[in-house]
Amino acid sequence: MEAIGIIPARFASTRFPGKPLVDIGGKPMVQRVYEQSMKARSLSGVFIATDDKRIYDAVVGFGGQAIMTSENCVNGTERCAEALEHLNGHFAEVVVNIQGDEPFIQPEDIDNLVSCFADKDVHISTLVKRFVNQADFENPSRVKAVVDDFMVALRFKRNLQSPFSIDHPQVFHHVGLYAFRVSVLAELVKIKPTANELNENLEQLRWLDNAYRIKCVETNHEAWSVDTPEDLERIQLLLKKS
Repeated sequence: MEAIGIIPARFASTRFPGKPLVDIGGKPMVQRVYEQSMKARSLSGVFIATDDKRIYDAVVGFGGQAIMTSENCVNGTERCAEALEHLNGHFAEVVVNIQGDEPFIQPEDIDNLVSCFADKDVHISTLVKRFVNQADFENPSRVKAVVDDFMVALRFKRNLQSPFSIDHPQVFHHVGLYAFRVSVLAELVKIKPTANELNENLEQLRWLDNAYRIKCVETNHEAWSVDTPEDLERIQLLLKKS
């Protein structure tokens, strides 16, 4: 089974414009994400999908593979789907949507997501992690995933009520890294938002509402993302310590 990785990278950001190009230890962040992703044994190639010539030129400059996509893509899912259209000569059964703001992404997590597709009934796979403190569990920005006994997603919620709690064996923090069957991704971007999605502002609810099977994979790795300049400072300190 051939799998590829696509890293959506847009220049415009409400909280942190231009963040794919911020310097982290002498390299733009998007390069660090690319290099980490290239270590995944399951991927035959990694591509950066962007809507900005500055990012495109930076990727080409460090020897990466870049694809120009439309400014009209609503989210990373749509950008991945459009990038695949540009790669119509590149055969792949699975595509991993790799977050462009996680410079320490672990190749093992990517490989584990891809391995899920050995099961023909899996349409999408995604990462989840155990909650470690009550504050995170109560934070609506920390999305909760409720799974069945086979780690298949049953629901995603920003707030969970009793009987669910931080210690419930079927409750996880949804990390958000996704992998898709290529054929499924092409279908997903054509489906209209559902009431559940709009209510929670979570696109994965659209997929559940349309009966797509989402396999969850537990990770123990911390997702160090850069959403703000303050996050960047934290990442810089982590890099120095390592």
